[in-house]
Amino acid sequence: MDAKHVLVTGGAGFIGANLVRWLRHRRPQWRVTVVDRLTYAGNHRYLEEVMDDDEVELVVADIADREAMEGLFSRSAFDGLFHLAAETHVDRSIERPDEFVHSNVVGTFTLLECARRHWGDKNRGGRFVHVSTDEVYGSIEEPGQAFRESTPYDPSSPYSATKAASDHLVQAYHRTYGLDVVITNCSNNFGPYQYPEKLIPVVISALRDEQHVPVYGDGGHVRDWLYVDDHCRALVKVFEEGRRGRNYNIGADNQWTNLELVYAICDRVDEVLARPQGHSRRLVRFVADRPGHDRRYAIDASRIRRELGWRPQIRFQEALRRTVEWYLEHMTRVWGI
Repeated sequence: MDAKHVLVTGGAGFIGANLVRWLRHRRPQWRVTVVDRLTYAGNHRYLEEVMDDDEVELVVADIADREAMEGLFSRSAFDGLFHLAAETHVDRSIERPDEFVHSNVVGTFTLLECARRHWGDKNRGGRFVHVSTDEVYGSIEEPGQAFRESTPYDPSSPYSATKAASDHLVQAYHRTYGLDVVITNCSNNFGPYQYPEKLIPVVISALRDEQHVPVYGDGGHVRDWLYVDDHCRALVKVFEEGRRGRNYNIGADNQWTNLELVYAICDRVDEVLARPQGHSRRLVRFVADRPGHDRRYAIDASRIRRELGWRPQIRFQEALRRTVEWYLEHMTRVWGI
């Protein structure tokens, strides 16, 4: 495997930090530059096991800062870019949509302009892997249906709208300027180092402390869950083998209602903490639904399986067990909670 130098934006965030660690373990000959603004969801502690490695560099900067990004591209001949930097929490996007436009739209535009200038219109440089979400597709109302790469975009929240806008910008830079891009749209990720505002770590934290667990609406909203290690393998797969200008949906076909998932976490927590069976389920409380809450997501990942041979390797129940154990062991040290 040839040595490469890649830029990982948002590399001190949840998926980004997992990707950096994955690359150091499985592509040790690659050099990795991380750029991250280190906001509340980005943390240098996520990278502490690799930061003493000479092949990993952390640059603290805003991807929407044109001068900073130009400087980064000018001094480094990147072979590619994994673009994961984004504001991602739907509830926060409802309260502060301006931050999401800044990071997700302006930030993506800034990176595209730098890549075009430094890699050339005919793309004599690297590959731009743009990591997006299944939320750009909106909601599926009919059971048995799933999002395909051809599904029209229908975003429901400021978060998903800004991600949809960034997807369109990336595709436009491929069609207009010939930039070598690949776009991925993934289902809900879970695993170590996810900031404890998302569903799974929120539930684990509450259950640990025997606090009430809030569940939106009737708990019947369906999400498709993907373990972060499997996602990282998919991202490297599309970087190395994906077709230029192609979109790939990434999902593991793990569709659970929120209530089913919360109960599964309750049972794992009870098991790990040696509590009586069913002890934690009594902490579940239903709360008012949030505005624009999509009812169901489901990913059809047949393209990446067929064209690139990627499949998830870690079974859902095993991944959930690993995740519960990791949070119970690390929450206090990493976040002080």
